[in-house]
Amino acid sequence: MQRHSFESVRRRIQAGDFQPGDRIPSDSELVREFGVSRPTVAKALQELARRGLVKRKTGSGTYVLDLPSAEGQQFGLLLPGLGETEIFEPLCAAMARIAQEAGHSLLWGANSPHAVGGDRGQQAIDLCDRYIRDQVGGVFFAPVEHAADKDSVNARIIASFSHAKIPVVLLDRDYVPYPERSPYDLVGIDNRRVGYSITHHLFRRGCEKVMFFARPGSAATLAARVAGFMEAVVKDAGAFESMLVQRCDPRDASSIGELVSTHRPDGIVCGNDVTAGKLMHTLDQLGLEVPEDVMVGGIDDVKYAELLRVPLTTVRQPCGAIGEAAFHTMLSRIESPDAVARDVLIGCDLIERESTKRLGHGAAS
Repeated sequence: MQRHSFESVRRRIQAGDFQPGDRIPSDSELVREFGVSRPTVAKALQELARRGLVKRKTGSGTYVLDLPSAEGQQFGLLLPGLGETEIFEPLCAAMARIAQEAGHSLLWGANSPHAVGGDRGQQAIDLCDRYIRDQVGGVFFAPVEHAADKDSVNARIIASFSHAKIPVVLLDRDYVPYPERSPYDLVGIDNRRVGYSITHHLFRRGCEKVMFFARPGSAATLAARVAGFMEAVVKDAGAFESMLVQRCDPRDASSIGELVSTHRPDGIVCGNDVTAGKLMHTLDQLGLEVPEDVMVGGIDDVKYAELLRVPLTTVRQPCGAIGEAAFHTMLSRIESPDAVARDVLIGCDLIERESTKRLGHGAAS
């Protein structure tokens, strides 16, 4: 019934029955019109407000926004990892669905003239320039990572959008080093809490020495996950040593073998599932069994995490919810361009699989 109420009012706004600046019927009138409860009407109006169609004024009522600012906008997706990072596919799908419902459209990074091959940083800069030429209403930007010049590229892109007065909503990560914070809205997960959660899980599963492995050149999200890892180590093991965090190529059997033989961890947290999958393959080459010799945990819950030879325990990113929240955040930013920057952090679930289940250990408490 809430959906019916929302769609009916939305169609009337789009049809011109309610003009910009008009006050729509009160909650009581809508309750009588649709035959639903007051909370149902309130939720429908909140959804209209989140989509930038109306604005609720306390003590006055709900008013239709100027349609040029609320409808028919083009938004750009600037995701350098699109097609390589699995979390972006369902995230973008959620944003595309909401955009279509609200009468907006999304421009995809795949349309960049340099989208295939070439330098990743230059691709992002080219796409930035294109969105500025197209005068998009806003840009969803996941800063460049795994590139030597990522910091200068990201700073240049942000400066260009700022100069063009194009709103930016950051996806998944900030472009400044953690724990610094840029003056832009950011939508993603609480990476510090996620790092803590997966590490604490390994300790509860019986590990006594847990290490953190990440690939070099990773984004600010990894630093936040490391911070959470450090918290869990201090809480569960009593002390933290810097050697517990290693940035290395998980496919380098020589380096991995040396690290494992030197430090002898019985648990390893990986910065993401990609790193975990590659590391587990390397451990197998080295004759180390997961989870008998060493437990492994990841972050993201990519599609193949449960299809690995030893299914991977990981923390699931709610990509659809992140995409929806990102679009609502953009509409709110357009409505209130001078509002303070916000962190919109979506909760995650830990998914336990065989990579942290040793025989003789019961379910985690």
